[in-house]
Amino acid sequence: MTHDNSIHSRSGRSRIEEDRQREEDRARGPGTGAVMRVIVPLQGVVQGRGGVVLGSVIPCALFYFLQLYLKRHRSERAPREEVPPPPRRPSRSSRKPVLVSSRAVHVIEDENSPYYRGWQAYTENPYDAEHNPDGIIQMGLAENQLSLDLIEGWLKSHPEVSSWEGIGDTPLTLRGIAGHQDHYGMPILRSVMADFMHEVMKAPFNPDQIVLTAGATPAIEMLGFCLADPGNAFLVPSPYYPAFCRDLKWRAGVELVPVPCRSSDNFNVTINALDRAFSQTKKRGLTVRALLISNPSNPVGNILDSATLTMLLEFATEKNIHLICDEIYAGSVYDSPNFTSIAKVLESGEFDKSRVHIIYGTSKDLCLPGFRVGVIYSYNDKVLKAAQKMSRFCSVSSQTQHLLINMLSDAQFIQQYLSENQRRLRETSLVLTEGLKEAGIKYVKSNAGLYCWVEMGNLMPSYNEKGELNLWDKLLNEAKINVTPGSACYCIEPGWFRICFSSLSCQDMTVALRRIQEFSKRCKRSL
Repeated sequence: MTHDNSIHSRSGRSRIEEDRQREEDRARGPGTGAVMRVIVPLQGVVQGRGGVVLGSVIPCALFYFLQLYLKRHRSERAPREEVPPPPRRPSRSSRKPVLVSSRAVHVIEDENSPYYRGWQAYTENPYDAEHNPDGIIQMGLAENQLSLDLIEGWLKSHPEVSSWEGIGDTPLTLRGIAGHQDHYGMPILRSVMADFMHEVMKAPFNPDQIVLTAGATPAIEMLGFCLADPGNAFLVPSPYYPAFCRDLKWRAGVELVPVPCRSSDNFNVTINALDRAFSQTKKRGLTVRALLISNPSNPVGNILDSATLTMLLEFATEKNIHLICDEIYAGSVYDSPNFTSIAKVLESGEFDKSRVHIIYGTSKDLCLPGFRVGVIYSYNDKVLKAAQKMSRFCSVSSQTQHLLINMLSDAQFIQQYLSENQRRLRETSLVLTEGLKEAGIKYVKSNAGLYCWVEMGNLMPSYNEKGELNLWDKLLNEAKINVTPGSACYCIEPGWFRICFSSLSCQDMTVALRRIQEFSKRCKRSL
């Protein structure tokens, strides 16, 4: 029994020593255990033959050299841990600006037109009779403020439109408006908009063919997207609205090709000019996809009669292109002859309606540019489907739609408003033209729009575009009057300017005319 216990105690001590040895081997690193498994038996052999001294010295020497070898071998194989270099502070000279897209750069650089520069100059130094009497008077922006008081009066007499109770049976509650709506306009608004357009243009309109957008600008851009690929061209009779380039080229990538109209034709487009422009555009390798017209004309202020509209439809049919009619000033015709919409001409049934599209909005006829409500009226099902989907990027706010539904549904107010607005436009236009006559300045007799097309070539030292821009600069910086030069409207004849009259009060118009008359006298004396 005692023998067994001694055996067990020795075996226990052996296991403890083995465990301790394994721990030491782990501490020494990989390879140490293998070395000891060779050295220990060797030590026993040497001691048995050479005694205790040699049995201890030789194995220890071998162990030392093996350890040295393994250490060097490991250090050569193991990757060295690199210390990261200290962070470098880039010098100010080496910092480069972060880049934007070439499209954004193009948009930034495209603001160099006198049309935008004059607007900017006015913004920085606006005329105010009391606080800034030497400031710039804005006559370069076609904004109607003559009848804004009528809109304001209607709103004050109908406070319910700013609440969420609705009118009568119209389900215009907060719950009905705050939720998700069709991006292309509430059905109720599209219905009353069709009625309003019928009242203005005296032609039938189907609510299902209306797409509402956040202003006429997105409507024009959307048609550019739907009708043309980037690099395709639209023919546009010139002079034309300067911002058409911005509306159609910035994102849709449509090239605009001016179709020159001359003063000898009262700036009306001719079939010869259209044919010439179409042929020249094809020679340049461009595909013409549409003809874009303004009726009433912007900036001339005249209207297109039924014969001219029929000619344009025949031309579009012959060339197999679309016809876009911008009729945003249709309700601002203040003198005879009466306005004729392309929709009225299409009633004859002689033409393919699917190539015709109408642009309209509330910014001009209703004095509401800040409401941002535009209309695409298309006879083409594919264009309508695409525009309905694209309108998610430019939908009209539900609250604005709520207000317009109520206002446009008031048929009596709309009739009275349109009549009174036209009367005020006629009177203000007459005041402007009489003042121009006193200054010895000629103009085109017009009957629509918020502007007058004026000829000032007799005030220019040189009859060319440079002379025109020089005169415009003097008008802006000396007379402190902002107008739009004809070259910004792509007019082929130098010396023409667009002067807007509907944003000025009677007092401001008097000041503006006095400045123009005095400026005209100074220019004539210096020639």
